[in-house]
Amino acid sequence: MKNIQIPFFRHVRQIMVAGALLLTACDNGFEEMNKNPNAYIEPVVGSLFSYNIIRTAGASDDNTLYPNDKLSGAFMQFFASLNPYQWTGDKYLAKAGYSDGLFNAGYNVELKENIQILNLTKDNPTQSNLYNIARIWRVYIMHRITDMYGDVPYFEAGQGYINGLYKPKYDPQSAIYADMLKELDEAALALDPAKPSYGAADFLYAGNTDKWKKFAYSLMLRLGMRLTKVDAGMAESWVKKAIAGGVMQSNADLAKLNHTDGTALQFYWSGRELRGGEGVPPSAKGKGYGKMAQTFVEHLKTTQDPRLPFYITLWPGNADPTQLPTSTEPSKQKGLPNGYDYSTIKTIIPNWTDDMLAEYSEINLNTVGNNATPSIFQSYAEVELYLAEAALRGWGPGDAKTHYETAVKASMDMQPLYPGGMSVTEEEYAAYLVANPYVGGSFDEQMEQIHTQLWASLFMNNIEVYANWRRTGYPKLTPTNYSGNETGGQIPRRLPYPQSEASLNTENYAEAVKNQGPDLFSTRVWWDKE
Repeated sequence: MKNIQIPFFRHVRQIMVAGALLLTACDNGFEEMNKNPNAYIEPVVGSLFSYNIIRTAGASDDNTLYPNDKLSGAFMQFFASLNPYQWTGDKYLAKAGYSDGLFNAGYNVELKENIQILNLTKDNPTQSNLYNIARIWRVYIMHRITDMYGDVPYFEAGQGYINGLYKPKYDPQSAIYADMLKELDEAALALDPAKPSYGAADFLYAGNTDKWKKFAYSLMLRLGMRLTKVDAGMAESWVKKAIAGGVMQSNADLAKLNHTDGTALQFYWSGRELRGGEGVPPSAKGKGYGKMAQTFVEHLKTTQDPRLPFYITLWPGNADPTQLPTSTEPSKQKGLPNGYDYSTIKTIIPNWTDDMLAEYSEINLNTVGNNATPSIFQSYAEVELYLAEAALRGWGPGDAKTHYETAVKASMDMQPLYPGGMSVTEEEYAAYLVANPYVGGSFDEQMEQIHTQLWASLFMNNIEVYANWRRTGYPKLTPTNYSGNETGGQIPRRLPYPQSEASLNTENYAEAVKNQGPDLFSTRVWWDKE
């Protein structure tokens, strides 16, 4: 795959006018004479798609820091904080701007260009690849929204940009999943390497239809596995179809967007924001809000995971990268317990002072939290872990142990794709498997090992980890029970809808709540069957 960087200035003029409608034709047959040959009057589909990828990767805090880190990342005990107002997910507290973020960004930003592309290309046979790649990307956008909220607008979503439908109805998640899987299947089959594609405007695969087909089937594998609790037969059917279609085969296939340390169209949003005032700014000298959680840090230390220095560090390494060899030393790492504030932490650490916060680990801003960290939409390591589960269930080829070990290797081999210059040696990988062998055992025991590994391997793809935890229950996490929390001391099962939906899309919102259940953190989505 070509290493296509994000610099986007050559597209800016096109993007600014990409949403323009065709000019009305002139009378008397003079329409060609009346066109300005130096002006763009039609949407430039390639530029729309470039922009769509970038904005889905990160438009603001709304679709990055809030849902991925402060909520999902804290629910999954990657992150912890003593600040109950900034990191509400650590304590299952409500904060409208946070829980609204992905919903608002998904519909107002991520779908905007995507729907335009679909509308512009659907009836043009020469643009069939552009159309079908956009269909695959729409599924990526929509599955994150429905996984996080449940029943959401789907079939009418984004139509306000096309036909003025501003109050879309909410669709049952069961219908949404059925259509998303159908869309992936149809789009993958329709991709044709002999026809034009996006080329350099495609920042994931440079228009390579074979790569997009693998991504479509890999995403189908993810969504098929999501159904195991609610409809095992449907799950099996789609998982088998995905495997037969051809999923990712190596890290060369993973779906990622490269970033550089520059403007909002270039940098990795989560990294930039974690470096800022809401995370762990180096200027805070270790006293920033978003520390690494005790659960995650202790897991990395106990398993002697060679990814630990890549994931975490003490603050001197973030302030001065030359300090990393000592600041990432595993024995020095300490995770902050989840569910406490600056006062209640004293109940478990009686001599606590706020200066002690500097002793606790932070995300490594030189690697996974860098401004130039790539956005990983789906990794080969994730695919291999789902293949391990498929083999365990008798739905796929090979054996669970081999897929598991391949996944671990794939995860560790990804480090050179990131800034920071870190890598895991063959000897470290082998030592990790010796210390943490795939032990087999009962179905549940193997599921626990596979999906605890997914948790450890997919750090910073926290939205996906959170969805997978709700399906599998792994890793086993001990909930917090902070005073005033929204769930009675249980890890949330979804995010509530924005309150603006109750006031602006009242009837459809009310119908969704009637069908799905109370609009609460504790209400389960369709596939999260109890």
